[in-house]
Amino acid sequence: MANPGNVARGLKAAISNPNVSVDAKERAAERLDSMQDSGELESREAHEANVAIGHKAALSNPNVSDEAKEHSSQVLEDLTS
Repeated sequence: MANPGNVARGLKAAISNPNVSVDAKERAAERLDSMQDSGELESREAHEANVAIGHKAALSNPNVSDEAKEHSSQVLEDLTS
């Protein structure tokens, strides 16, 4: 299943892209409104996906301490189990 946050970002990008047709922009806006109305963007899955993204970024960031990387690794392991 797609990450709702990523889907929303793609829809927002389509809406603001001058190369996208008016019809496509309208469909993107309708889909984004639908996602917001349904609470899909505020679901537990969306939150956990954002948490995972942050911890994955910490693992690849050379400025993050080894202790913090270990914590991020543990959080990611907990999320997948």
